[in-house]
Amino acid sequence: MPTIRINHENETQTHFLTITTIEWIDIFTKSQYFQIIIDSLKYCQKNKGLLLYEFVIMTNHLHLVAMAREEYKLSQIISDFKKHITREILKELEKDNRRYILNLIKNSFAKKKDYQNQIWQRENYPELIVTEEFLNEKIKYIHNNSVKKKYVAKSEDRIYISARNRTLNDNNIIGLDNLLE
Repeated sequence: MPTIRINHENETQTHFLTITTIEWIDIFTKSQYFQIIIDSLKYCQKNKGLLLYEFVIMTNHLHLVAMAREEYKLSQIISDFKKHITREILKELEKDNRRYILNLIKNSFAKKKDYQNQIWQRENYPELIVTEEFLNEKIKYIHNNSVKKKYVAKSEDRIYISARNRTLNDNNIIGLDNLLE
């Protein structure tokens, strides 16, 4: 089955992305793992042309509403993002002696052939945002993800979610770009 990819002609348009760990392994269970993802998102915003509008980081996946600045490609930004996080997360897993998780990753049936250290599924499930109604649906989905999983009572109570930015005007974790600019 072919990998679902961002279409070349849509590289600089807004997308809803779902980036998932292989076999939905719950890797991101400590604050340092979340911080690696946040730091990488910030780096991509500053240096790679990422425009980040909405996000949530869960224990085994993340959702983004994002696009690339005109001179950049969203597919390349996401590819670099995933490669960097893989290296950093694997180092952190080794440091934390999380052998069980490392073994699951190493022996995953979902890895690409000849890949030893793959933590992400290849697909990013890109969905082009073409209407305001669809955008609002995806934002609501992102903001309700943590509540639906019963991690928090209100979405803004979760630390690693754009609902904090939007509801509490809290940009301490990461700043978001303005979709209307």
